[in-house]
This record gives sequence, structure tokens and C-alpha cells, in this order.
Amino acid sequence: MVKKVAILANGGDVSGFNAVIRAIVKTAEHHGVECYGFIDGYRGLLENHYIKLSSADSASGILQKGGSIISSSTNANVFHYKVINENGDVEYKDLSDVCVKNVKKDGFDCIFTLGGDSTQKSARDFSLKGINVIGVPKTIDNDVACTDITFGYNTAVSVATEALDRLHTTAETHNRIMVLEVMGREAGWIALESAIAGGADVALIPEIPYDIEKAAQAIKERQEIGKNFAVVVVSEGAFPKGGDISVAGERDGGEGVINIKLGGAGEKVANDLERLTGLTTRCTVLGYMQRGGTPTAYDRVLSTKYGAKAMTLALEGKFNVLTVLKNGKLDSVSLEEVVGNNKEIGAVQGGTAESNVRVVTPDDDLVKTARDIGICLGD
Repeated sequence: MVKKVAILANGGDVSGFNAVIRAIVKTAEHHGVECYGFIDGYRGLLENHYIKLSSADSASGILQKGGSIISSSTNANVFHYKVINENGDVEYKDLSDVCVKNVKKDGFDCIFTLGGDSTQKSARDFSLKGINVIGVPKTIDNDVACTDITFGYNTAVSVATEALDRLHTTAETHNRIMVLEVMGREAGWIALESAIAGGADVALIPEIPYDIEKAAQAIKERQEIGKNFAVVVVSEGAFPKGGDISVAGERDGGEGVINIKLGGAGEKVANDLERLTGLTTRCTVLGYMQRGGTPTAYDRVLSTKYGAKAMTLALEGKFNVLTVLKNGKLDSVSLEEVVGNNKEIGAVQGGTAESNVRVVTPDDDLVKTARDIGICLGD
């Protein structure tokens, strides 16, 4: 019988974190289960830092709030944790067994892991160490395997679409090309869907290496029919044919996490288009605006459904799975299936050949729709 559970939120923040937490707590309380939250993701699990969650106080009034009331960590890989020794030397240690001891000592029957590809990879690894885990798919990039949609994605697309609406009027007023860079390291879902919703003329995504000449030609063809402006959406991970992704810098976040900071893809496209078309071009980087703030109604409902389903799975004793939405219905899949070929313990970095990241495929309906209505994809 499940009597005591804990939640951790991990990875980049999204709108919907709190709605999931609220749904788990309320469902748990309905069945007499105590609910707690680890502070700061997997780091909180390592430090055994947690709080009691209750719909009467700590988890009250949070449905519409962005962020996470239990915080989140983006670089805490406890299987390769960065430790600074007394002499100042840096060492990487596998501290996952400390987390296992904490869970057992605290008496938690299940840990809910709210996060993306890397978060669920670590969840799978903990399941191999005997911890009952249930994942909930989170990421604005919408790239978690085995589910149709992640919570947080719809809000990000809505924010990007609003930005495009605003940029469109400026582009038309001043006869300019307005480039909007959106998030999407390996997957172009945000760029593609917001481009369709926002009436963009060009959308460049990581899955389709672009030919900038093709994008410029599409804009020139608009000029020929009297439209002397254009709106372009670029995923941060988009890159030209034969070229590389745009990197703004690197961080030392430890082994097994993504340490490359992307940046500059939109600016590169803007500079190239201005040179090729002769039109004044400006680039706007939407950045963290996509992550924060109030979740859309869709994300509130989706997050609530995911949270309630996750707690129900725990009550049914169905552990070591990811809560998913398939063909419009709630379901679950094993974390082994989510991980795919990324089997090595502690190897959590996404976007590798072994990672089972969900990307845009050439036959996806969004790609077909974009082409049908004349959006240039740079190929």
C-alpha cells in the first residue's frame, strides 16, 4: 500500500509544474496518502531537503502560477555529481546511493519525477536501484519520447505566437524582415507550430538543415507580389547545410549534463537574409519568456490530468513508468522504453545518438501543413 510519496521537479522551468504538483497532492489526499516535495530537484534528493505538501496551505492557489513551488535544478546529475575537495580540486562522484538511502530512510513509497529526457533517464537509473518512480513528461521543447505532448509546451507555443503577432505589424510597417529565435535544441516543435499559428513565412528547425538561399528566395518571391516584408522563425538549434549549430558558450555543470549553451542562430539568419535580400532585418530572441508565467488553460488541464494519472498509477502499484498521452488518451509506458538505447547508468545528456528524443519527422502533419500553406522550411 502506498502511504507516503514525494515529488521532485527537475530541469528547466515550465508553466504547468505547479498544476501537476497540485493534482498529485489532491489525488493523494483523496486516498489518504501523505505527499512531500523535494526542494531543487535531484539536488534536494541528494541533500534530503523536502517539505510537506498540502492542498490546505503549501499547495493551495498554485494552479495558475508559473515556475515550481519546490524549485528545480538544471545541472544536478547525482550519478556524476560535481564535488569540490578541500584542496580545491574538482572531482565527479556517483552519489546516487546516498539518494537511495534517503528515500528508504524517509519511508517514501514512490518518487514522482517531473522532467524531460534527462530527468527520466535518471529516474530509470534509480528504478534499477530499487526505488519506485513514476515520471511525468515536462519540457517546452515537446521532445520527450513516447508521448504526444509534454506539459509546458502549449504555453511556450502561445507565447511565441503572440510574439509573432507583434513582430508581424512591425515588419509590415517598416518593410523589414523580422526574425524570431525560439527555444528548441534538438526539436523544432515550438518553431514549427508557432510559425503556422503566427503566419510566418519561413521556419527553420534543427531537423531540416537549411539552405539560406532558399529562405532568401522565398522572401524575394513575396517582394515580387508587393509584400516587402517577412516574418521568420528560427529554432535555437537550427543550422545550415554543411554547417554547425550556433554556440554562445559553455558551462562547467558537470558530467552527464548538457554544458553547451546555444545562442546566435537567429542573429546569423538575420544577417544572412539582410545580405541576400537587401531588406533591413532585425532579430528578437524570445528566450526565457517562453518558460515563465501563467500556463494556458490547455496546459492547466493537461498538467492536472498528468498529475492525477501519475498518483493513480502509484495507487495501482504501477511503478517505473512514464505517464503519457497517446492518441488523446492517458496511458503509461515503461521508463526503459523512454530511455531507448541510452542504457548506461548516469549518462543523462539528451540529444545523443543513444537518446530517445522525440523530434519532428518529415511526414509529421505539422511539416505537411507548413509546406501546404507555403511556409519555407529552408530546403
